Amino acid sequence: MEFISRLKRSIIGCCITRTTAILCISFFTSVASRAQDIHSKELLLMGSRFELIASDKDQERAWYAIQAAELEISRIETMISSWQEDSYTSEINRKAGKEAVWVPDEMYQLIARAQKVSELTQGAFSLAFGSVYHLYDFSKAEVTLPPDSTITTYLPLTDYRNILLNPDNQTILLKYPGMKIGFGAIGKGYAADQAKSVMLKMGIFAGCINAGGDLTTWGSRPDGSEWNIGISDPKEKATILAYLPAKNKAIVTSGDYEKYFLYKGERYSHIVDPRTCRPVQEISSATVICPSAELADALATAVCVLGKRDGLALIDKLSGIEAIIVGQNGEKIASKNIVLEGY
Repeated sequence: MEFISRLKRSIIGCCITRTTAILCISFFTSVASRAQDIHSKELLLMGSRFELIASDKDQERAWYAIQAAELEISRIETMISSWQEDSYTSEINRKAGKEAVWVPDEMYQLIARAQKVSELTQGAFSLAFGSVYHLYDFSKAEVTLPPDSTITTYLPLTDYRNILLNPDNQTILLKYPGMKIGFGAIGKGYAADQAKSVMLKMGIFAGCINAGGDLTTWGSRPDGSEWNIGISDPKEKATILAYLPAKNKAIVTSGDYEKYFLYKGERYSHIVDPRTCRPVQEISSATVICPSAELADALATAVCVLGKRDGLALIDKLSGIEAIIVGQNGEKIASKNIVLEGY
């Protein structure tokens, strides 16, 4: 009974945080009667809490799939980690402004896709954001913003166009010394997609990967109905902004509710605009819904940077992608195919 009780808390009433909003997930109508079909494991990877969930009557197959997904996420972390000294990312950063670095095709393609998102968002998303984070101490309630003269020297370091890809020899070169790439706004989404793929190949046709709040689901509930995800207002966690069907969908939220600072009475997000090297202010959270967790991850950050008008304009141009935005003033707005009743 303790297992079933824990499962109810973990799955039916699950509140999954990224850095902001809460995703309340309703997977199964009767967990107690179907607990034998649900298998889950929580672990710490990529600096975040992951939860791997498989729905399968074959317990052995489910646990093999969960273990395989865990190994896949660990493999990806080893490849793209900014903290592991022997990762390709660390080598690219060490050789910034000096030498191009060969990377495996998988990583090259991931960076190439990230560059396409950067182009799509006109630089609002950039893998090169990492070189400016030391300018801001987000652990403090009050900080001092660096002067414009300092910011000017960093602008070339965060420009995605200074990440140079050579498809002929599969290398990456950071154009200037001091540049740093990082996968914090796309890596967990990519890992979630890959873990899902592994579990599908092992015969798990219904499940969920929660990668620190980057959420992807597939299949249906045991009763055949779609899974629903309730997106909560982070400032009023008991208030649900919308319930969204989550069959074969990824839902990712980015924003500032748990990580921000104040300067002269104004609130600044931990998300830095790569185009200005300044923390963003207009949006508190952006939730993106689309088939790919990798893309949803990148776009959620980009929308926070672009702001309400430009962010929604971008989303409304993209087929099969939707978004819900909460402004700093509490305003709730959504893309054209989502209706927020009461707002």
